[in-house]
Amino acid sequence: MTLAIVLVTAAVISLGVILRLAASRSLQSRGGAAQVSAIRPIDVEAFRNLIHPSEDYYLRRRLPAPQFRVVRRARLHAMAAYVQVAGENAAVLVRVGEAALASGDPRIAEAAHQLVNDALLLRRNATLALIRIYMALAWPRSEFAAVRVVDRYEQLSGSAMLLGRLQNPAAAVRLSSSN
Repeated sequence: MTLAIVLVTAAVISLGVILRLAASRSLQSRGGAAQVSAIRPIDVEAFRNLIHPSEDYYLRRRLPAPQFRVVRRARLHAMAAYVQVAGENAAVLVRVGEAALASGDPRIAEAAHQLVNDALLLRRNATLALIRIYMALAWPRSEFAAVRVVDRYEQLSGSAMLLGRLQNPAAAVRLSSSN
């Protein structure tokens, strides 16, 4: 019975991920300025604090079990929101990087190539992290891993800033609220 529930849950989550990816790929690409304005900054320090295992351990030790479960579910929902925004920002930056690949300047083309690679890797990590977060919501004792998303997001931020400086030194691309 448990195996059936796990398989059905995994199938539903997979279907949701596939439909979401299909819908996001079918959207028309917008102009460069409109794409960059679609980026929503993330407070990376707050995100890091939210996913830090020692915080979870501290709360588990200090709170009664029923209250801990409520707090952990709220934290997991907040993690999922951060990861979704990071994935959406990565999708925007894939389109920005693809548009910049056609540049005649080899430095811009190389920076665009790095941005696209970083953004695609972040999108993959974000999808995997969301699956693990949703599993942690279903099974409270399970572990979650969004650390890779934060690390890749910071690397993506650096790649985006490099491309932005090369293309237009006067305009900055901002992916986190702490930059």
